[in-house]
Amino acid sequence: MPSQRRRIVFTLAAALLPLLTFAVQAESERDPRQDYSPWAGKDYPREVYWGDTHLHTSVSMDANLFGVTGLGPEDAYRFARGETVTAANGMPARLSRPLDFLVVADHAEYLGVMPLIRSGDPILMQNSTARAWQRIVAEGDPSAYGRLMLDIGNSYEDGEPLLTLPQGIPSPWEANNRAADAANQPGVFTAFVGFEWSAMPGGDNLHRIVVFGDGADHANQVTPFSAFDSDDPEDLWRWLADYEEKTGGKVLAIPHNSNLSGGRMFAETAQDGRPLDSAYARERQRWEPLMEVTQIKGDSEAHPLLSPDDAFADYGTWDQYNIAMNSPQTPAMQRYQYARPALQVGLQLEQSTGVNPYNFGMIGSTDSHTALAAVEEDNFWGKKAGDEPGPRRSQTFWGIPEANMPNTLQLASGYAAVWATENTREALFDAMQRREVYATTGPRIRLRFFGGWHFTENDLAGPNPALTGYEKGVPMGAYLPPAGDGAPRFMLHALKDPEGANLDRMQVIKGWLDESGAAQERVYNVAWSGNRDVDQQGELPPVGNTVDLDNGRYANSIGSAELSTVWQDPDFDPAQAAVYYVRVLEIPTPRWVLFDRARLGVELPPDTELVQQERAYSSPIWFRPDTRSSGASRDP
Repeated sequence: MPSQRRRIVFTLAAALLPLLTFAVQAESERDPRQDYSPWAGKDYPREVYWGDTHLHTSVSMDANLFGVTGLGPEDAYRFARGETVTAANGMPARLSRPLDFLVVADHAEYLGVMPLIRSGDPILMQNSTARAWQRIVAEGDPSAYGRLMLDIGNSYEDGEPLLTLPQGIPSPWEANNRAADAANQPGVFTAFVGFEWSAMPGGDNLHRIVVFGDGADHANQVTPFSAFDSDDPEDLWRWLADYEEKTGGKVLAIPHNSNLSGGRMFAETAQDGRPLDSAYARERQRWEPLMEVTQIKGDSEAHPLLSPDDAFADYGTWDQYNIAMNSPQTPAMQRYQYARPALQVGLQLEQSTGVNPYNFGMIGSTDSHTALAAVEEDNFWGKKAGDEPGPRRSQTFWGIPEANMPNTLQLASGYAAVWATENTREALFDAMQRREVYATTGPRIRLRFFGGWHFTENDLAGPNPALTGYEKGVPMGAYLPPAGDGAPRFMLHALKDPEGANLDRMQVIKGWLDESGAAQERVYNVAWSGNRDVDQQGELPPVGNTVDLDNGRYANSIGSAELSTVWQDPDFDPAQAAVYYVRVLEIPTPRWVLFDRARLGVELPPDTELVQQERAYSSPIWFRPDTRSSGASRDP
């Protein structure tokens, strides 16, 4: 090497030596517990995703018989993604904004039978019952059609199918799962595999939506569990356990329409009449982390009979009959049909058995049988084909005049909101399992709810209140963490639907057990719009009403776009188990029936409710007395 080149190398080495020495020294002195980037490892749910976990298509027997004959799962996914489809009545239909996820949950009973009947499948047509059904459908005689629907409905209660698919016919279940996989776009749109278990012993609703965290490769290894296999939820749970053991997959079940269950959905006894024990409670906890609290067939949050001091409890109340409309409801049933009292029953059962079977999160969904997950008031496509926009859709529900239930009782409700790290099957399913979800009656209200012991108003004023919520407490769906002295503090934040109405108020609903073990409840107004003041009883004056009953318009001249607060329970007793959830109310807005009257000239029954206050319900946060020493923040 020439001497000049050696000198250059030596000079560079000498210059770099201090830097190398510093690097070695810095590495040796670096505290491995400290990192410069504050966001390294901060993988918390930053976004809320909107969807429907309960939608039926032409593959469902009842949806098809009611007239949705040409809209299958593929069409349902297209509509949910924001595409225009043609509804059963021939009208074009489109959402104002796409959804983020969808569960096509066609009934397990008679799954895929009606499309094969209508197409005259040659294998199925070898069956005399199938040929008779095809003839009835083709001729369209209303009397024969009605008898067919009644016979099929009775078979659900009898537990015996009138027709099963023979060997050699391609599986409708596998076709459903292929459609879900084809529509699933991780990061963009999530299509879940699912079905509905439609048990209704004695005509009482015990239906569950079964949602898989997996795709067709797992779900095709089983066939859906139907009410013909069993109408006992415990048998369904055993089937779910067998699925996970067989496939290594994940699955859960979501009860819906507890308001039509004849007092069975949240009972204190099992299906066979025995008192609930810890084994039952653990199984229900494991497989049913959520409930569908609001949908087209009514709202199941609270009942005015049980919550007479709650001015907003009588919302979407369906309390005349069970789901089959063959048995009237009684006041004694209501405690076991609605979410609020069920959460209190859960506290009592935990006190007696050691396990709470009713520590569920809450979501909304549609239960639409039109293949259209549409619940906007000015874009509502009804429960079934006959309820789609038109001058006749205010007629009686199910077409049973003696039931005295006009279609105007239908709610344009609801949607499921899920806080997750990303829009994928895995992330959304995990959020459902941990109950970090909430329900709305349709508006896309953005809601956060955290519980802890040390929140302050300054936490809301910080640059990232949500991150503070996770660091200092727990989100909705969880148990309060251990603490020292003092009462729990809750951090709440609600943001209006950017295309919807302003907000009236936020309320915390508390349920607890008093010293005698009796269930108690109270509604606290914790944040509200305008300059209103609460009275000595904590009541808040109405926000006002801008709805024009002639044209269905309203104005956001009242209410607030955003509400937030840190609230501390003023009545906390550390010896008493408690449960808390949030209810957010919009300002009054027009119902879909008012839009129908203004746009279609529909004549409505004189007692039709034209105005409502739509809402969101958070999943609860629980406190159990032993959390002061041993508490679990997430697991029950």
